Parts: sequence; C-alpha cells; structure tokens
Amino acid sequence: MGARLHHTLHTVQQLTLTRLEERLRPCLPNDLLQAPSAKENSRNRIFCLPRTFFCWIWQMLNLNAPCREVVRQVQALFALEAGPQVDEHNSAYCQARRRLPTALLQKALTASAKTARQRVGPLPLLRGRPLKAVDGTGLRLADTSENQNPYPQPANQTPGCGFPVMRLVVLFCMVSGAIVAQCTGSLSQVEMSLFHTLFRNLQSDDIVVADRGFGNFVAVALLASIGVDFIGRVPTNARRVDFRCGKALGKDDRIMEWKKGIHGARWISAALWQSLPAKITLRLVRTRVACKGFRVKQITLVTTLLDASLYPPQEILAAYLRRWRLELCLKDLKVTFGLEQLKCLSPAMAQKELLAGLVTHNLLRCLMAEAAQTHAIELDRVSVKGSLDALRQFSIGMAQTRTAKKRRHLWALLLQTLAKDLVPERPGRRQPRAVKKRPKYPRLNKPRHLYVDRWSRNKRRRVARAKTNAPLI
Repeated sequence: MGARLHHTLHTVQQLTLTRLEERLRPCLPNDLLQAPSAKENSRNRIFCLPRTFFCWIWQMLNLNAPCREVVRQVQALFALEAGPQVDEHNSAYCQARRRLPTALLQKALTASAKTARQRVGPLPLLRGRPLKAVDGTGLRLADTSENQNPYPQPANQTPGCGFPVMRLVVLFCMVSGAIVAQCTGSLSQVEMSLFHTLFRNLQSDDIVVADRGFGNFVAVALLASIGVDFIGRVPTNARRVDFRCGKALGKDDRIMEWKKGIHGARWISAALWQSLPAKITLRLVRTRVACKGFRVKQITLVTTLLDASLYPPQEILAAYLRRWRLELCLKDLKVTFGLEQLKCLSPAMAQKELLAGLVTHNLLRCLMAEAAQTHAIELDRVSVKGSLDALRQFSIGMAQTRTAKKRRHLWALLLQTLAKDLVPERPGRRQPRAVKKRPKYPRLNKPRHLYVDRWSRNKRRRVARAKTNAPLI
C-alpha cells in the first residue's frame, strides 16, 4: 500500500491529464523546469512549476482556452488518481501563472527553436548558410487601463471604442519555421527599432531576409557591422534605382553604392548614426515573377551577397520568395493559436501569454520536424492546423493507455498520420486579404455608456408584441 500510494502521489505531482509533457519535455533542457530550492516556486503545490508550464502549453494548444478548463482538467486528474481535492475556482492557477518567471519562458522559446532546427537539414540555397526572416505584426490586448498606458490604441479610434495594440517583431528560422526571438513595443515604435534589439540573436554567418520595410541604408549598414548579410526588397518610394549605374554582373544584376543620407532615422541615436559608414557597396538584382493567369510582377532586391558565382540571382530570388511562406506563420499564431486577441489584463501577464503561445508554436514545429525527418517528406508540406488537431486528439488517446509501449506506438502513428495528411501543392494560388462573411452587428463607434442601439424593424415588432401581451391592471 505504501509503494502504491507513493506511485500515485508521484504521478499526480508530475503529470497532467493529457500527458503531453512526456513527449514535449525532450524538446526543452532537462533543468529548465526544476523547482528552485528556496523562495518562489519552491513549495510543493498543486500547481507546481512543471504542471503550470505544461497546463499553459495545453491551454495554447486549445486555441488559448479559458483558465477554467485547465482547472477542470487538474480536478479530473486528481480525482482519477485519488489525490487531494482541488478548488474549482481558477484563482490558484492564475496566481501560479503569475509566479512563472518570464526568463523561463524566454529560455523555453530559445531551446525549442534550437531543437526544431536540429531536426531538419539545411536548405540547398546560398551554400546552406543559416537563413532567418524578420517580420512584424500587431496584436490586440484586453481593454484595461493598465494595458492602455504602455500600449495605447490607434490615435484615429475614439477613446473607449478600440483596444490597446502591441507591436510584435519576430525572427524566424527559415528552415524549421520556428521563432528564434521576439520583441514587443507600442505603435509609436517603428519595426526597425524593435528589430535592432534582436541583433544579439544573430550570428556572423546568418543571412537575414526581410520585406521592403527593412530594406534601407541603416538596416543594411547595421547588419553588415556585425557580419550578417541581408536580402530584402528595395523601398522604391524612398530610393531611386538606376540600373545604368554601377558594375554589371549580368542581366539585371549590378554592383552599386548607396550613400548615407543627410538626416538619420528617428529611432537611431546621433552617435550610432555618426558611426555608420558614408557609403556601402551593395548588389541589386531585378527579376520578373510570372504566374499563369496573373500579371507579371517586377521585383528589385538588394543584398550584401556580392559574389555572383557563389550566390546566383536565382537562389537569391528563391530565398526571398520563401520568406512569404513564413509570413503565414504569423497568421498561424494569430488565427490557429488564438493570439490575435490576448486575454490577460496587465502588460506583464500579456507578455507571458504571448511567450507561452510562441513556445507552443515552436513545440508544434518540433513535432512537424520529427514527422518530416522520420518519414522523409518536405517540412513545408506538413500542415500546421492538421498537426495541431492531431496532437490534441492523440494526446487524449495516449493519456488513456497504461503502458509506455502503447504510448510509443500511438506517437509513431501520430507521426505517420502527419506525414500522410500533407498540404496539396497549389502554385500561384492567390489568397486576397478580404473577409467574405459580413459582420452581424455594427461597430461600436462611441463609448459603451453613450452608445444607442440602432432602431430596426425586428425591434419594433418585439416592442409591439410586448405591448400586446402586457397584463391588464
């Protein structure tokens, strides 16, 4: 009885109901979730450090589900294993999430990205050098006064009718699709200034691929100063490109010089602006992208890869076009993982919620990379949404098994299922950024206490019906 009781308590303290941690923990360092010997997170609680972490991962895998669902899961686990009674309120779990260190989530993000990268091979582009893409987006926060102060809503919105907006800039690994690093700020901060804070996550042999928002003199010069190459689109509205100048390397392939402007960028300091060189040597590649049924599109790229024999124009274009696939990762984060609207009421917890969602995305990328590696398929063909749905359902089946052998069999079946359920090849498919479904209700254009519902024909009928059926006095 004593041995059985010890086994039961050990199971209750270490596992969750879905047993996701048994398969996802190897993607993280062994000592990451060890409880400290003193101070915060050192007590043996129901929501201990490992359980709180993996409960939050499960929460993000279920489209950022409410905290109440997590508490119900822990209640069911303790009842199943004859453990102590768990309070039905979610206060204890919310306090445990607040105790979760931000540094721990940052380490989990870096480690999961490294694991996903190790499970895939190099790209046959640009001599196999590491490719990283940078992009930015905006996330809505809960409309509280605490969030409004550091992340105010857009200036063109009426006060009380919008949401605080957090600007997010992420650095992707273009091989695995995992998120290497992230930085957040308000709408008053430009994306380039946030990207500058991510330079410490770059190495001297990396190649950064970005859109036209980052293809400027300051970005290229700063990256060159740390030994990082750049591929991006030329912002034609800011700098005139003349292919009659410079040294010709081939058709529509030129070596040119960009000179530093008179005035520096707003976000850059005067000392950093003075440290930049007066001019830099760049390579401009112009090409045309033709898809059947669409208008031919001309693209002008700027890069610091000057050797045409080592870095052909076709590979530079292929690396830039691959960046568009990773822009869909931001869509997956906002739609598939439910991060478009963060739910936490304070800026500190909103940062943790965002990091938990990014770590969950990377752990799912590790699963996709394992399936691609095991069954020798292209990682780009593995569906993110399909992998997310399959992981949720197979985790329920693995939690019901009692033997490790059966759980390993189900995990192998999960990898095989992901390898067979591939995204179809759709070259040239166009996805317009428009919504087909019309909104059911009008937008709130005034504060809630000042807003008056619009009068409708159905409302007249309800009022008339209420008067007809009113009791006589």
